[in-house]
Amino acid sequence: MDNSYNVLIVDDISDNIKVAMNILKENNYNFSYSFDGEEALDIVKTKSFDLILLDIMMPKMNGFEVCKILKNDPLTQEIPIIFLTAKADIESITEGFKLGAVDYITKPFHADELMSRVATHLELYRSKAVLKQNNLDLHVKILQSEKRFLSELEQNQKDIIYILAELMESTSDETGKHIKRVADASNLLATLHESFSQSEIEDIYFAAPLHDIGKITVPHHILHKPARYTEDEFKIMQEHTTNAHNLLKKSSRRFLKAGDIIAYQHHEKWDGSGYPQGLKGAEIHVYARIVALTDVLDALTHKRVYKESWSFDEAAKYIIERKGKQFDPYLVELFEKNIESFRIIIEA
Repeated sequence: MDNSYNVLIVDDISDNIKVAMNILKENNYNFSYSFDGEEALDIVKTKSFDLILLDIMMPKMNGFEVCKILKNDPLTQEIPIIFLTAKADIESITEGFKLGAVDYITKPFHADELMSRVATHLELYRSKAVLKQNNLDLHVKILQSEKRFLSELEQNQKDIIYILAELMESTSDETGKHIKRVADASNLLATLHESFSQSEIEDIYFAAPLHDIGKITVPHHILHKPARYTEDEFKIMQEHTTNAHNLLKKSSRRFLKAGDIIAYQHHEKWDGSGYPQGLKGAEIHVYARIVALTDVLDALTHKRVYKESWSFDEAAKYIIERKGKQFDPYLVELFEKNIESFRIIIEA
């Protein structure tokens, strides 16, 4: 910070200005001066000052009026003002302090008093400026630390999701490619959706891999059964949604909360015939509606232990035919209009 100080002296008597400057020149201050209040207000618009010595009794505009204007202006309200007065009456002094002055000096000047009071208030003003800047710097550092901390938390969530997804892969016949394709296709569908923010699109993309995490709770012989499930076995398989919810609902973290919604609801159907809650239409969270469509699309087009793979066109037809029944009509429309983009992801 610059060690020099800029001082404005305002007095309608030139001799008073000369005396003040002669006394204060030993401290090598940078002086500006004005003979009336209106001119002083013009000067402060063109230059910054660390202190204003302001006479009270002046023609055109007195010192009180000048002070009031300066203190009402955000650009000048912090500049300390010392009133110069020939009469140190209580009323004038009180009025000056009410308007925001920091001190007053009586005329004629006493050199030691003038030098001491000016030096004190300049140091206080500069100290306040340094403290304010330090506080701003600290605030910026805190914001940066919070941002870094949140970024680290989000990365930790992603790491946990990847680990859980890998765990799920090791216990089922689904592959990492399935999980990636569902995430990519869900990301595309969310991006096409006109109402999603970038943050919500990220929620879906990073949480989609958790859609079937509950399958780690399903017995191996059921999960890998190559034939149709019995009624009891199907009930056990359905429990993977609720089991996932019971696991993920304990987290308050952004991606894991989104993963909870998706894992719990992605087998619900638009017409209410899905499970586990039998939700219908908009009762189903849109995150889950998106993954419901992309999960079926990818599952149909790839071989499983219990089925052969379908062609992309066959799977696309299946989804389109179930518009408004199994799937959200608007999402199916988006899929239809951008079907080749989905083909690229699914056939990768």
